[in-house]
Amino acid sequence: MIRVRLWTLHPKYLDARGLVALWRETLLAQKVLEGNTKGYRNHPQLIRFKAQTDPVACVATYLRFIQQEAVSRGYNFDRTKIAPGQSRRRMKCSRGQLLFEWEHLKQKLKLRDPRKHAEIKQSRSPEAHPLFVIVDGDVESWER
Repeated sequence: MIRVRLWTLHPKYLDARGLVALWRETLLAQKVLEGNTKGYRNHPQLIRFKAQTDPVACVATYLRFIQQEAVSRGYNFDRTKIAPGQSRRRMKCSRGQLLFEWEHLKQKLKLRDPRKHAEIKQSRSPEAHPLFVIVDGDVESWER
């Protein structure tokens, strides 16, 4: 199974490699939600998007924030790859999930990008991706 991670965390915390991976993985997720691929349709990372009224609009909104972060860093992520539509509703995600991902990311960066790790480890309370509103709760059931 492919290791897809559609972060609840704000993309500003990702290193360059992580941001590029998130962009690619989310474009794949968009194809899945549009019905344009046969694989990965039941991937656990897609459960929360599938639960939305308009999953494609949600993932497109998620992608727009990633693209904005990339542009702010001087990268050129092709916004024409993002599906039309936009979600005005924020998706709920638990604080437990956010903090689980925070620890997971810090461990990845400790090995992969010590400079980025040093930059973010000072944050005590990480921000969520702007598509999400954080609610009380443990790690989400879809997390493996």
